Amino acid sequence: MKRLLIPILCLFLAFGVHPLFAQQQKDVFTGAKANLKSYKALYVLNNGDEKHMNSTLRNMRNVLTDPRLKGKLTLELVVFGDGFKVFDKTGLFEAQLLDLQKQGVILAQCENTLRERKIDKNTLFPFINFVPSGNGEIVIRSADGWVVVHP
Repeated sequence: MKRLLIPILCLFLAFGVHPLFAQQQKDVFTGAKANLKSYKALYVLNNGDEKHMNSTLRNMRNVLTDPRLKGKLTLELVVFGDGFKVFDKTGLFEAQLLDLQKQGVILAQCENTLRERKIDKNTLFPFINFVPSGNGEIVIRSADGWVVVHP
C-alpha cells in the first residue's frame, strides 16, 4: 500500500494541482489589438427598415468610440436600394447623419438607385455625396483594402 501512495501522490501533483493553478492564472481577453496605423471600413445600407437604418448608424457610432481605433479610422456609409430612405429629408436621421459627418464619415448615395426609382436629389439631405453605383463603390473600396460591413 505504501508503494502505491507515492506514485499516486506524484500523479496528483503532476496532473491534479496544475489545473487549479491554471484557473487562477487565466488571461483575460480584451479583444484584438489595433496594431496598424489606419483602418478603413465601408458600411453598406440597402434596407429601408427604420430599425435597420438606426442600427447601422448606431454600429458606426460605436466603432467611432472604440478606444483601440481612436484616430486610426476612416468610415464611409454607402447607401443604395431601399436604404436611400436614411437620406430622405422627411426622415428621422438628419441629426445622426450630421453627427457622423462631423466625425469625418463619408456619406454616399448610389445614383443608380435614384435614377431607377426616379428619386429627385432635392428630396435628400444636401450634405450627402453621390457615387455612380453602390456596388461599384463596394468593389473598389474592397479592392483598396477597406473592410466591408453590412449589418
